[in-house]
Amino acid sequence: MALRVMVVGGYGNFGSIVCRHLVEMPDVELVISGRDARKLQGKLDELKSRSGKVCEGWCGDAMGADFNAVLLSMDIHLVIHTGGPFQGQTYAVAEHCIDAGVNYCDLSDCRTFVSGIGVLDVRAREAGVAVLSGCSSVPSLSAALIDQQRHRFTLIDSIEHGITSSAKMPGLSTVEGVLAYAGKPIKQLRNGQVHEVLGWQDLTLRKMGHLGTRLLANVDVPDMDIFPSRYGARNLAFKAGLGLKLGGVANYLLAQALRTGIVRDPAPWAARLHRWGLWFERFGDGKSALYIDVKGLGANGQPLSMTVQLTALNDKGPEIPSCAAVALTAKIAGGYSPEPGARACVGEISVDEYMAAINEPDNVSLAVHFSDGQG
Repeated sequence: MALRVMVVGGYGNFGSIVCRHLVEMPDVELVISGRDARKLQGKLDELKSRSGKVCEGWCGDAMGADFNAVLLSMDIHLVIHTGGPFQGQTYAVAEHCIDAGVNYCDLSDCRTFVSGIGVLDVRAREAGVAVLSGCSSVPSLSAALIDQQRHRFTLIDSIEHGITSSAKMPGLSTVEGVLAYAGKPIKQLRNGQVHEVLGWQDLTLRKMGHLGTRLLANVDVPDMDIFPSRYGARNLAFKAGLGLKLGGVANYLLAQALRTGIVRDPAPWAARLHRWGLWFERFGDGKSALYIDVKGLGANGQPLSMTVQLTALNDKGPEIPSCAAVALTAKIAGGYSPEPGARACVGEISVDEYMAAINEPDNVSLAVHFSDGQG
């Protein structure tokens, strides 16, 4: 029996990538949903032309009151929610999935959205449904990369990680999401105590393999809530940056303007920065990466450091946040049943499963280096 998967927002930036992968899976029947009939039909036609397969579509609002009835009538088994931004969004889609007895995952990297999904845990367990939030670069992949090497550490004290994108612009909703906390306090950890920094501030330069030097700034992610209990880390920080340093400076200046009250609403500026970014993306190098620095103690009780870098070339960076859901779908189609309950999507997908889902060996590579502190 084929796994019937509905991708909410399937013609969007990340949803399109998810659909492109899923339409090639022999054991998956793809259904695409969205609110724009023209865009929806265009995506259905594109996928048919690409794969030869005819996919189903449903045009409507997945947050609407009748969505659970739609899921039942279309016999959907898994919903992949790609319709961001998730900042300020309700859990309506997940709740409809619970009511219909359908497993759910989303691509949210919004800290409050992912960390708060547990409010649905009791309902999800009672319905026998898995509700997995944050099925994306963070926290799914970041946790998987640490989990893969966790056995090397007897203690993890510090995790500092981040993402630097290529100059290729994501969708406007993604830009709106990442600018939602510009200039606002972000809670991180320093020496086991809550330490506040400001979003898109504290510009730093980081030299990275294959990418040269990238400009990074503070960004909020779900990992800041998940990693203290999962790894016992007493120091946590996350930064992000754009492929062009000019973009990082623009975000920094907007954050300053918001912090001082010169600008009150980031939404119009998100649209402007997105428009300008589309013009400037021609000057990018097409390279992006996720990096993780872990410090602690090794098996011998001596200091041990690990640096991980997942690098994407030729503008393949968007494959990374998109393919957690692809990997999860492949795993479920192969017989895996995620445990019922509502939680962050960590520990569900291994690094190998993630890389297999991306399936870009010429463009996406992983490097892991260790230092015992004596070199």
